[in-house]
Amino acid sequence: MGKGLERRKFLIYSSAALGTSIFLKACGGANNTTSGTDTIKVGILHSLSGTMAISETTVVEAEKLAIEEINAAGGVLGKQIEAVVEDGASDWPTFAEKANKLIEQDQVVTVFGCWTSASRKSVLPVFESKNHMLWYPVQYEGQECSKNIFYTGAAPNQQIEPAVDWLLENKGKEFFLVGSDYVFPRTANTIIKEQLKAKGGTTVGEDYLPLGNTEVTPIITKIKQALPNGGVIFNSLNGDSNVAFFKQLKGAGITPEKYPVMSVSIAEEEVRQIGKEFLIGHYAAWNYFQTVETEANKKWVEDFKAKYGEDRVTNDPMEAAYIMVYLWKQAVEKAGTADDLEAVRMAAIGQTFDAPEGLVTMNANHHISKTVRIGQVRDDGLFNIVWSTEGAIQPIPWNQFVPATKGFACDWSDPNKGGKYKVS
Repeated sequence: MGKGLERRKFLIYSSAALGTSIFLKACGGANNTTSGTDTIKVGILHSLSGTMAISETTVVEAEKLAIEEINAAGGVLGKQIEAVVEDGASDWPTFAEKANKLIEQDQVVTVFGCWTSASRKSVLPVFESKNHMLWYPVQYEGQECSKNIFYTGAAPNQQIEPAVDWLLENKGKEFFLVGSDYVFPRTANTIIKEQLKAKGGTTVGEDYLPLGNTEVTPIITKIKQALPNGGVIFNSLNGDSNVAFFKQLKGAGITPEKYPVMSVSIAEEEVRQIGKEFLIGHYAAWNYFQTVETEANKKWVEDFKAKYGEDRVTNDPMEAAYIMVYLWKQAVEKAGTADDLEAVRMAAIGQTFDAPEGLVTMNANHHISKTVRIGQVRDDGLFNIVWSTEGAIQPIPWNQFVPATKGFACDWSDPNKGGKYKVS
């Protein structure tokens, strides 16, 4: 009898749920998720497990902090933001699966997500086929123009290219390139090699590790062979491969005085988890460091530590994740709706925000203007900023050093332009 009763209850509730679902779709509710409710649903999609969790868990914390602050201040359009969090698990098909779930099942109005370009490339067809919206917070290789994505990390001309120029001027002309084996490091290194050719530098070696691989000894052997008298190591390893890389670099006597490493995916959190003793003296190129001296940054660092612990640190991807939630909020408020994604897209262009890194502006190409900074790891695990641009640099997603993409641009300010077009 007990089992029969439970079965009947299940059928009743299932039928009711199905009826509600059909009713919502008939009334347009599937694409109008905030009407008649007190909340606005958004998705958060990052790796909370696997090799990328070392970096991505903190990005989730930054996004949650922004949402909490916005809700405490009255929400968006008088409604509270409700976050649905999914784990991409450092697995690219899982990212696509979870993106589809967030859009179709959870009915979110936007998604804040991804870290690696591999995960972003995996979800891109989902967002484009459903004409939905992703906010992406990490520096990347450029060469992309989608009206369905807003990029709040650096384009190549806001990180990679200035870092190479600074190294050529200050550290040497011979470069060994090491990266994880996926689209971002390989494309970044293509850009670097072309830039070095154009500016008198030399690529003496190039090697890759599968994401999550820690067998770094062969790469370190190649570095010593290719740079017997010292030289520049440009590092685009991601995830916990960096732990083994920096520990074994030090063990092999490859010191920053003779072999300075410039990283584009190592920030304060990675230094904390790897161990500052393995990274002191090495460099990173970002738009934000915890040591940036702005009033907005002082408050943000204090608020983050108050929420997550005094021993915690902030970093560039976290900051880019934090500010993208606010840029989305401002776009929704300007549009007067969270559900009309086309209206929100158009309203996002031109939005400014007094970010911890400094004033940022969302451009028509869906990338933001950002200050470029180079930092050197110091003995407290934070970065001493050794160089920065005087102000924000306009983003150029299409690279000037790669002939196939030189002269292209991206502009979503006029839907009739279709976004990508050749300007020269």
